[in-house]
Amino acid sequence: MYTIEKTHEIADKIFEIWVNAPHVARNARAGQFVIIRTDETGERIPLTISRASGDLVRIVFMAVGKTTHALAAIKAGDAIADIVGPLGHPSEIKAWGTCVIVGGGAGIANTPCIAEALKAAGNTVIGIIGARNAGMLILEDEMREACDELHVTTDDGSKGRHGFAADVLKEIVAERKVDAVWIIGPTIMMKITSMATKKKGIKTFVSLNPIMVDGTGMCGSCRCQVAGKTVFACVDGPEFDAHEVNFDQLMQRQRYYMDQEKEALARWNQHVCSCGEGR
Repeated sequence: MYTIEKTHEIADKIFEIWVNAPHVARNARAGQFVIIRTDETGERIPLTISRASGDLVRIVFMAVGKTTHALAAIKAGDAIADIVGPLGHPSEIKAWGTCVIVGGGAGIANTPCIAEALKAAGNTVIGIIGARNAGMLILEDEMREACDELHVTTDDGSKGRHGFAADVLKEIVAERKVDAVWIIGPTIMMKITSMATKKKGIKTFVSLNPIMVDGTGMCGSCRCQVAGKTVFACVDGPEFDAHEVNFDQLMQRQRYYMDQEKEALARWNQHVCSCGEGR
């Protein structure tokens, strides 16, 4: 069992938890992830490592399905059954030159550690973070501290620039020499935003989030198509060249179990209401 030391709702339906997991914290690097189970009968879900500090690992997630709602309901001092990691390849950190880090929605959770690692490697780091509205923006202060400059966008204009992160990225690559870009967020956002760098041939990484079970390449659930070949996000990724990813296939696979996910969440909500538990 792994103790949850701290937990907090940092934005609308977006939560952070700090898990006491020394074996993960000691070895975690930017871009990697863990797989957790809330209890012994729970499903295994992948969540990106947002930060490691001492023996603690921070995980930031949006409560969408049954398991993430259950995870959000856990209180400080309680425990989860398992946390396995760090898994996957770390981000490709080196002296690129000028780097842009783009985070959308809950995907912003993964951007500060990548920005910090790139900055430490001697790069100029430009951050772009976007959300549907001001209430869903997260980790703005951390990104502002980690980056040389930061651009904030909201779909409704309630904070920062009115519009999308892709609009800002288009302007930046048109005006300056950019050597590498990271884009992390919802799949459709990564697909659209990565188009801004394709014509210029700028190396662009995306962190894929397919359905995943074991995290070791054995189950094959996380298979994706990259450069016309089948890869497994858990062991070959999670970061891939954005311009080689078949985003349409990925989005189709992500919808496979939507009916079952809705049913599981409905049952969990019914249980919470009947027991008077949860947030």
